[in-house]
Amino acid sequence: MDSSSPAIVLSHAADAVTITAEPESLTIGLATTALVVVDMQNAYLSKSGYLDRVGFDVSTSAPVIDKAAAVLAAARGAGMFVIHLQNGFDALQTEAGGPTSPVWHKSNALKYMRANPAERGKLITHGTWDHDFVEPMRPVAGEAVIAKARYSGFAGTHLEQLLRARGITTIVLVGVNTNVCVEATLRDAYHREFFALMLPDATLQAGSNSIFEATVFNVTRFFGWVTSSEKMIAALAALPK
Repeated sequence: MDSSSPAIVLSHAADAVTITAEPESLTIGLATTALVVVDMQNAYLSKSGYLDRVGFDVSTSAPVIDKAAAVLAAARGAGMFVIHLQNGFDALQTEAGGPTSPVWHKSNALKYMRANPAERGKLITHGTWDHDFVEPMRPVAGEAVIAKARYSGFAGTHLEQLLRARGITTIVLVGVNTNVCVEATLRDAYHREFFALMLPDATLQAGSNSIFEATVFNVTRFFGWVTSSEKMIAALAALPK
């Protein structure tokens, strides 16, 4: 980041805080910012979860969970509004749409369950362990949980309505997977005129590290801003209690 670049000021309110980010710092207001926690579920982070079972490496998930949990704790402590996205399908897979839907063909979970009929209803299916949140990331009272059946948190959900109703203009994103649901949600936020700040070290990609780097590049250059979980936590800690 060019240290001479002025911060983009999104709020002049008393609860405003400046976060060191790339490509520019952002001055955001606590009341107009929400933390969006993307799909922090066993399916994507745990051994024997969906991603692990279809061949993706989840061995590095522990540090990501720790960083996301630390950001979540800081957001709660500061009084920031928190939204949890939870990806999955109903047991009958009605939400998947069938063969006329692209997700029916592209979802690795749906393909795996079709190839292994005994596993039907076990991967990212409502009410299952796979669909549930990992322990440190469980929602608490007062936090929104938005169910989704597509990669983007905006696709077929009331996420935009909820943000607009609360006067939210900026979202901070942590979660999984960096290059799939996090990036898809961030891109849709950009196209809906929301400012989006991603914390890459609190996300985990599905694929090689080059995939992770590509998403960080796309966000930094085209769709939003990035910063570390450490800088985000420090900024929230500086707010008056």
